[in-house]
Amino acid sequence: MSETQACVIVVEDEPQIRRFVCDALGKEGCASLQAATARAGLDAVAAGRADLVILDLGLPDMNGIDFIRELRSWSPLPILILSARSAERDKIAALDAGADDYLCKPFGVGELLARVRALIRRHWHSGESMPRHQFADVEVDLARHVVSRGGVEIHLTQHEYRLLAVMLANRGKVLTHRHLMQEVWGPGYREQGHYLRIYVGRLRQKLELDPAQPQHILTETGVGYRFQP
Repeated sequence: MSETQACVIVVEDEPQIRRFVCDALGKEGCASLQAATARAGLDAVAAGRADLVILDLGLPDMNGIDFIRELRSWSPLPILILSARSAERDKIAALDAGADDYLCKPFGVGELLARVRALIRRHWHSGESMPRHQFADVEVDLARHVVSRGGVEIHLTQHEYRLLAVMLANRGKVLTHRHLMQEVWGPGYREQGHYLRIYVGRLRQKLELDPAQPQHILTETGVGYRFQP
């Protein structure tokens, strides 16, 4: 591919397919890491300098769509879906969640490698990496899921963390109530705005110097919220 060796994480619970894909990547000049579960795949992304994730949607410990959403909350790493699910609704769900490309099983090695090359080129040209954020005395390491204030680690619930991650990923942008509800809680909660007010209040209590007069997690009256770095 290049003088610089790309690294691909293959998240697939079937060992034969995992080995087959990794062998093909090796012949293409890519390094590869194998993960049989979603959690192992996420840990591999957080631990190293990967360039691409190849993901099967049918994993034993997590729905593939949830994997995509969790990874997207802290990493722009390209994701190529490799799945036996060929229905249009499955492709739409994966792409809407944040996947970059979708290839159905069975697949041709030539097409797989062409898609891998295209995604890695795009990733290298973008220069994006896993973000860390700092505002006031708060530090957020999204890859490690660690939030600290004044050097002391702060515990956030799953929904608090997800809400913070979505706002950080869209810093400076106004996010509507409906958008935040869908991203954090899912489509079935779009109209449950009272959840959002409660969790925004909790984040302000934990992260703002003066929760009554927030400087970073701002309300856009009648519309939604905005994170101001």
